[in-house]
Amino acid sequence: MIVDVKDWDVDKVDDGVIKIVEEVQLRKYGKFLEGYCNQLRGIEHALDENLDDVWKYQLDPLLPKEKTTILDLISTDNRVLNKIISVLAVLCCEIEDLCCEAKRKYFPALLFYGEGESSEKDALQDGEAHICIGRMIPFMQELSCFVNHIYNVVKNVVHQLNALYTSGKNGVPAIIDVTDVHFKTVYKHLGSLLSILVTLDEIIDGQETLREHWTQYKRMLVSIHHNSSKLGFVPEKLRPFEKLIGKLEKQLLGGGIFQECVEQNFDDAKNFVSKNSAFAEEFALNIKNQFLVIESKLGEANEEFDARLKLPDICCLFVLHFHLFRTADKKFFKSLWDTHKKIPAVPLISNILWFPDLFLLRRLHVLARNIERKSQEAVKLSRQTYLMQRNQNLSKDVQNYYVQTLTWMIEMDSCLKDTGKLLDDLNRKCSLLLQGLKLAWNISHTVKTMMSLHIVLSKPMTKTCVLALCRMIEMLKGIESTYHRHTVIISESLTHIMQHLGYLALTIINIGKKRLVSDKKYSERRLDVLSALVLAEKSLNGPGTKERRLISYLAMALGVQMNSFKDEEVANFAGIMKKLDFICDLKEKIKEACDCSFMYWHHVVFPTYVADIYENGVDVHRIQYMIFALHDCIEPILACRHESSSVALVQAFQKETFLTIKKHLLDPLCKDIETELRLHCHYHLQLDDRNPFKIGRKDFSHFLNLSSIRLFDRIINVKAYVEHYLDKIFYNLTTVALHDWKTYGEMRSLAKHKYTLTTVEAHLPSQTLEQGLDVLEIMRNIHLFVSNYLYNLNNQIFVERSSNNKHLNTINIRHIANSIRTHGIGVMNTTVNFVYQFLRKKFQIFSQFLYDEHIKSRLIKDYRYFKENKVQNGQKYPFDRAEKFHRGIRKLGLTNDGQSYLDQFRLLISQIGNAMGFVRMIRSGGIHCCSNAIRFIPDLDDIITFTDLCEDEKLSAETVSGAKKLDSVISNLSKNFSEGTEYFKLLVDAFAPAFQDPKNSHMKNFFVIVPALTINFVEQSISSKEKLSRKNKVGAAFTDDGFAMGVAYILKLLNLYQDFDSLHWFQSVQEKYSKDRIDVHKQKTAAVGKEDRKLLETMNLTSRRLEIYQQEFDLLNYSLSSARIFFRADLSAEEEKNEKNASA
Repeated sequence: MIVDVKDWDVDKVDDGVIKIVEEVQLRKYGKFLEGYCNQLRGIEHALDENLDDVWKYQLDPLLPKEKTTILDLISTDNRVLNKIISVLAVLCCEIEDLCCEAKRKYFPALLFYGEGESSEKDALQDGEAHICIGRMIPFMQELSCFVNHIYNVVKNVVHQLNALYTSGKNGVPAIIDVTDVHFKTVYKHLGSLLSILVTLDEIIDGQETLREHWTQYKRMLVSIHHNSSKLGFVPEKLRPFEKLIGKLEKQLLGGGIFQECVEQNFDDAKNFVSKNSAFAEEFALNIKNQFLVIESKLGEANEEFDARLKLPDICCLFVLHFHLFRTADKKFFKSLWDTHKKIPAVPLISNILWFPDLFLLRRLHVLARNIERKSQEAVKLSRQTYLMQRNQNLSKDVQNYYVQTLTWMIEMDSCLKDTGKLLDDLNRKCSLLLQGLKLAWNISHTVKTMMSLHIVLSKPMTKTCVLALCRMIEMLKGIESTYHRHTVIISESLTHIMQHLGYLALTIINIGKKRLVSDKKYSERRLDVLSALVLAEKSLNGPGTKERRLISYLAMALGVQMNSFKDEEVANFAGIMKKLDFICDLKEKIKEACDCSFMYWHHVVFPTYVADIYENGVDVHRIQYMIFALHDCIEPILACRHESSSVALVQAFQKETFLTIKKHLLDPLCKDIETELRLHCHYHLQLDDRNPFKIGRKDFSHFLNLSSIRLFDRIINVKAYVEHYLDKIFYNLTTVALHDWKTYGEMRSLAKHKYTLTTVEAHLPSQTLEQGLDVLEIMRNIHLFVSNYLYNLNNQIFVERSSNNKHLNTINIRHIANSIRTHGIGVMNTTVNFVYQFLRKKFQIFSQFLYDEHIKSRLIKDYRYFKENKVQNGQKYPFDRAEKFHRGIRKLGLTNDGQSYLDQFRLLISQIGNAMGFVRMIRSGGIHCCSNAIRFIPDLDDIITFTDLCEDEKLSAETVSGAKKLDSVISNLSKNFSEGTEYFKLLVDAFAPAFQDPKNSHMKNFFVIVPALTINFVEQSISSKEKLSRKNKVGAAFTDDGFAMGVAYILKLLNLYQDFDSLHWFQSVQEKYSKDRIDVHKQKTAAVGKEDRKLLETMNLTSRRLEIYQQEFDLLNYSLSSARIFFRADLSAEEEKNEKNASA
C-alpha cells in the first residue's frame, strides 16, 4: 500500500505538539506559584496573626480613652450635686485604677514567686533564697504602700457614704436628700476593692515558698547581727531594716490584709459611722439587693456574665458591714453560707480558689457559731460530690459547649453582615457579641474551677477529664480568635451599637424629665432630681467611656426619685446600661473571659493533651489554640520580681513547652513517617498485614499540612521539622551503610510523592553513592589493593579476593569517575606516580628471581634445547618441557602455605598486572568523568570563546574575567576528553630502557618461563573456580586477568613479543590436548566394547578435565592477546623508535 505523504499537514501536527507542551508547562508553573503563595501565606500567618499580640491595649483598633477630666464632665448648675457626683466618681475611678494595678503588678509577682531555677532546693544552700527575698523587699514595700492606700480609699468611701446618709438629728444638716437613693455603683466598686485584699491574702496564704524564704532571710539578719564585728558594721544601722522586715511580715505575710482593713477605726471626730443607723440600713440594703440579683441564677445555665465573681465582693461587703455596725442579719448570713451548694468555689485569679464557707467562717467567728459542726463537715463532702458529679457529666457538658461554640462561630461568620435593616442588624450583632462573651465566661469558670478543685482536694484527673478540659480551653481561644477575625467588622459595628443603646437610654431619661417638668410643684429635691437627669443625659451624649458611664450611673441613682420613672423603665434602663457596659468594654471583657494564664499552673496536662492529639490524628489544628492559651502566661511571668531577669523564666517556660511538643508530637511523627517510608520501600519482603481497613493506619498529612505554630518568639513548622529530620536520617544512615544509598533515595522520592516532603539532596561525596573504595584510599594502599583484588579485563572491574562480610566489594569505572569528580582531575597523575613507585619495588623482586642461578640456568638450558630441537618439534615449545619445568621448580622448596617459587612469581606478575589494570581504569574513569561534565557543550568541534563575546559586548572587567575562567575550564575538559593521557605508554617508556639495558641481560630469557607460568596459572584458575561451588569458598575466584596484563606488560618492557611468539606455545598446548582427547576417545571406544563401566566413567572424567584445561588455556590466550593490544604489540621497539622520529 502506497501512502501519499503530500496530504500530511506536518505544521499542524507540530503546532498541536507545541500547544500540548505549552499547556503542560503552564500547568506546572501554576502549581509552582500556588505552592509558593501558600508558603508565603503560612509565613505571614505565623508572624502576624498571633492572638498573643492582638489583645494588647496599644494594638486595639478601638479603645476610647476619656481625655476630659471628671470635674469638667460634671458641670450642672446644682453645685451640691456636682460635688457629690464628683467625689463618688473620683473614688470609683481610683478604685478601678487600684484594681488594675493589683492585677497587673502585684498578683503576678506574688503568684510566680519561687518559679525558676533558683527555687530548687539544692540551690537554697547557696543563698539563692536570700537573694530572691532581697530582690523582693522593694516590691514588698511597694505592696505595703499599696495596701495602705487601699485602706485609706476604703475609709474615704465609707466616710463619704456616711456623710450622705446622715439624718441631721444631731444638728448636722443633710447634704442632700437621699431618700430612696441607692448608689449601687459605689458599693460594687467598694466590694471589688475589698476583694483585691482578699485575693492578696489567698495568694500569700498559698505561697509557702515565700514564707519559708522570708524566714531564712530573717535568720540571716540575726546571724549578721551577731557577727557584726566580723563583718565590720555597726549593729544599730541594721535595726531600722529589721523593724521594716518585721512590719512587712506582720502586715502582709500574716494573712490579715483584709481583716486589718475592715477592723480599722472608721470613727473619728467628724464621722461616727458605727452610730449611723440610716447608713447601716442603706449599706445592708445594697448588699442584699446585689445578692438578690445574682442569687437566683447562680450556678445555673443562664447565669449572668460575671455573677459568681460578684459573690466575693458581696461577702466582703457583708463582713465590712458587720465590723462597722456590729450587727448582722443571720438569715442573710445563712443565705450567703448556702451558696456553696450552688458553687463550691470561685476562681479569683490563676489557680487561686475562693471558698465562700471558709471565708465566712474565718472572717465572722461570731456568726459562724450558729453553723453546726455537721454542716461544716457536710460542706467538705459536698465539694467532693460536686467534683465527682461534674467529672461524670463533663463529657456531656463539653459536647454542649462545643455545639454552642460552633453554632455561635457560624452565626458570627454569617450574621455580622448588614442586611439593610439597620435596627434588626444592630440588635442581632449586639446579641451575638454578648452571646459569645457569656459563653466564654461559662467555659472559663468551669475550666478554672474543675482544674483547681482537683488540686485543692488532691484528686487525680483522669485522662478523659484532662482532654475534656483541654477541649474547653480550645473553645475559649476559638471564641477569642473569632472575635479577632472579625475585628474590623466588630469595630465598625460597636460605634453604631453604642449609639443605638445610648439612644435607648436617653429616650428613657427624656421620659423621666418630661414627667418632672410637667409637674409644676417646685422643691429642692425635684430640682436635684432634674439636675441629675440632665447630667446623666449629658454624659450619655458623648462617647461611651468608663468615666461617662460611671457618671450616668451615679446621676441616675439620684434621678430615679419622686416616681420620675416606672419600675419597668428603671429595669429597662439598667438592662440597657449593662449591655452598654459590656459593649464598650468588649475587648477588655473578652481578654478577661478568655485569659488562660492559669495554664501555667496546670501545664502538667499539656503532655497528655499533645500525646492525644498525635494519637488520634484528627483535627490536629486544635493544637494552635492550646499554644495560644499558653501565650497568655507570658504577661504575668514578665511581672516577676524575684529573678534578675523575668525573660529567663519565659525562655525556660518556652523551652519546656517546646520539649513537650517535640517529645510527644514532632519526634513520634518523624519516626512514624520514617517507618512508614521504610516499610513501603521494603513492601516486597514478607511483612505483616498493612491493610488500612484492618489495622487503621494513621494519616500523617493532617500534621504536615498544619500551619506554622508560633511558640512565643519561636516558629515551629511541622513539615519543615520532619523534612529536616529525614534529611539528617538519610544523610547519617547513608554514611554509615553506603550500600543502602539506593534505599534512602527511594524513601526520599516516596516522601516527596506521598507527603510532598521536599528533602535536600545529601550531597555526599559522589564516590559513596555506591559502596567502594576511594581512589585516594587505593592510591595510599596500592600494595594491599593489588594483592586483595582480582582484575577482570573485559568488564574493567576489580573484585575483592575474599572478605569476612556477606558481600564482596567491587570497583568499577563509575566509582573511579565519581572519585575523580570529587577530588579533581589532578588525582589521576598522582595515582599513576604512586603506581610507578610500586612497580619499581616489584620489578626489583622480579629481577632478583630471574637472576637466581637455579632459575637462570634452567631458562638457558630450556631455551638452548628449544633452538636445537625446534625443527623436530615443529617450531613449537614442547608442552612436556614446560610441565617438567613447572614440576621441577617445586623441588627448590615450598612456603608454609604450600606455594612454590613459581607460584609466588606468578602472584608477583599478577600484582604488576593488577596495577596496570588500575591505571587503565583510572584513564577510563577520567574520560567518563570528563564526558559527564562536557556533555552540556553543544559542539566540541566548534567551541565558542566567551571571552571574545564579552569583549565585543563591552561588558565589565569582572564579567570578562569570569568568561576567561569559563573558557579555561571548557578548554581543559575538551582536551582531557579528546586526547586523554597514554599512561601505559608513559609507564613503558619509564621502565623499558632499564629492562633492555645489557646489564639486565638475565631478564632476556623471561619469555622461556612464560609457558611454565601459564601452566601454573591455569591449574590455579581451575582450582579457584571449582571452589566456587563448595561450602568453603576460601581461595575461590572466577577471574584473574591481572596475570595476562602483567605478562603482556613485561614482555613489552623486555621487547620479547617476537621471541615469545616464536615459541608457538598456545599452538603446542592445543596440539597436546587434542592428542590427549583422541587417545581418551580411543580408550572410551575400547571400554564400551569391553563393557567396562568404571573405565568408561574414568575416561569421561578425563575427557571433561581435558576440555576444561583446553578452555582455560584458550581464555588465557585471548586475555593475553587483548592485553598485548594496550601495549601495541604489533610494533617492535625499533619500529616504535622510528615512528617517534618520524612524528618529531
